[in-house]
Amino acid sequence: MSSESFRQFPARNRLRCTFFINFHKMNSILKAAIRLNGIRTVLHPVKNLVSVSRPQNQILAARNLWYMTSIQSQKLSAIHSNLCSCGCGSRKGVHTKAEKELVEFLTEEILAERKAQKVKTIPTEIQGFTASLNGAEVTLTKKTDSELIKITFNVNNSVDTDAEPEVNENLDKPEIGELKSKPSFKVDLVRGDNTISVLCSFVPPSEQEDGYNDSFGIDELSIYSGEWNENVYSVSGEVLDSVRYLYDLILNYLEEKGLTNEFVDKLSEYSTAYEHSAYIGLLEGLSKFVAGK
Repeated sequence: MSSESFRQFPARNRLRCTFFINFHKMNSILKAAIRLNGIRTVLHPVKNLVSVSRPQNQILAARNLWYMTSIQSQKLSAIHSNLCSCGCGSRKGVHTKAEKELVEFLTEEILAERKAQKVKTIPTEIQGFTASLNGAEVTLTKKTDSELIKITFNVNNSVDTDAEPEVNENLDKPEIGELKSKPSFKVDLVRGDNTISVLCSFVPPSEQEDGYNDSFGIDELSIYSGEWNENVYSVSGEVLDSVRYLYDLILNYLEEKGLTNEFVDKLSEYSTAYEHSAYIGLLEGLSKFVAGK
């Protein structure tokens, strides 16, 4: 797989197939990098690439991967780039080296993310629920004759991954698994001044029991009058599950309200599209800030 083809994928997706690249090809990249930059500048990025299992290290891994695969980055230390989006042109010294590299990387990454974006316009409705957006928080509401159904979730830190794909190193454009947002969500059933509140989360395929294919499970349940406060009593899903049939009956009750497996899968698709849009917006805001716009 050529480095140019590999770089066509967004950095968040490139992380997923890094471990599946043949060691011999990675070794060739390292040798080329050593000849260009010297041993001391290469060893540190490689050390970080080895431990990208933790989320806080993944962004650093993507940056180091870009450093090793980009010929353009080797020229930044000596030549002021005319591609800087702020329009500083050839006015040497207007931006620091780190700022120039970051802006150029972000420009490339934003283009890749927009190319990978499946939903360009975020819908305002999901299967009869009206969507309201406020930063990272999404609220879905549906009113019936007897009650108000409100679903809220936050897309922050909600991105999960499907099963790791097999990557064929001989393909110029290998298939990379899709990133999906699967946030915990709260379901409020409001009837007059009383509210039943159910906190739910997605069930990983590996944890689904034989014979059951529920996309989500119950984490917590509470009921209260007026506004919720810290003194409201709640019971965990594990306790509900220990009571004969109660857990399943509550799931059936939610299903009658419209929270079917199909709907929750649609919720994940919506959250994925919105999270991706928010991520691109963050990259654009970061680029403008660094460029001084």
